[in-house]
Amino acid sequence: MSEIDLLRRAFLGAGLSLGSFLTARTLFGDEPASREDLKEPLLRVTRKNDPPIEKNSQPHPLDEAIAIANEALDRIRTEIKDYKCLLVKRERVAGKLLDHEYMFAKIRNRKEEEGKIITPFAIYLYFVKPEGVKGRECLYVEGENGGKMIAHEGGAAARLLPSVWLAPDGPIAMRGNLYPITEAGIENLIVKLIERGDRDRKRDECKLEFRENAKINGRACRIMEVVHPTRRAYFDFNLAQIYIDKEYQLPVRYAAYSWPQGQDHNPEPKPSDNELIEEYTYMKLELNPGFEAVDFDSKNPNYNFGK
Repeated sequence: MSEIDLLRRAFLGAGLSLGSFLTARTLFGDEPASREDLKEPLLRVTRKNDPPIEKNSQPHPLDEAIAIANEALDRIRTEIKDYKCLLVKRERVAGKLLDHEYMFAKIRNRKEEEGKIITPFAIYLYFVKPEGVKGRECLYVEGENGGKMIAHEGGAAARLLPSVWLAPDGPIAMRGNLYPITEAGIENLIVKLIERGDRDRKRDECKLEFRENAKINGRACRIMEVVHPTRRAYFDFNLAQIYIDKEYQLPVRYAAYSWPQGQDHNPEPKPSDNELIEEYTYMKLELNPGFEAVDFDSKNPNYNFGK
């Protein structure tokens, strides 16, 4: 077996776990058949050809939550160019709840003028823990490098595997993930929450509560808690919690939980790992640090893509 075949087999076995859709072509060829028929995770961004959502004209419990999310979206699009943080994620993939992953993240928001992108979305991730992936790096810049991201493994595999260019939504990059790296970041989170709120607003079985005096990493937060008491095919969660940083007025944590196994009605759910679907927390958030092009360049000497 050739050295290239050995590297390919090793890389496929190791997989990649990138912070956050399903199908495309990867470095090693075409992907399997389409998975459009599978149920998609909660935070999917609406496709351009999806039918428009007909909003309920009557007052709804989610109205206030959607208004808060729209204000946050306007803020991040007009006032925030970039940010860095410690991103902590945990997802249930193929029925299995995976370990927490801690990533140092640099993120640059997309900026548009008159419908044209003048600053593309960009993201760099460095995995801090768990130990088995420590040192993994991923980098993606919208509209560059043929639409691919570059990544290399961490942990013991880092000594064996080279950096590779991958389709962000291909099977290797999506291994152990609900979402591709292209959907990471606070702005994408807000957009998806608004879409979900607009869709759920068409239904009556919904309750919204606010909880004060919460904290994330010592920072004061307000929690928006959305409950769907009864399991329905059109609801994706029993309980969702969105933590809003009181100073930044931005969501810094999102967690969603399913109904307990064997139960179809749960009007007062409690957060539990047994029902956790997904959670994302943005800690140590620093807004507008002023990143430069080199921060999203794979040739940055401080990164290890070429080593």
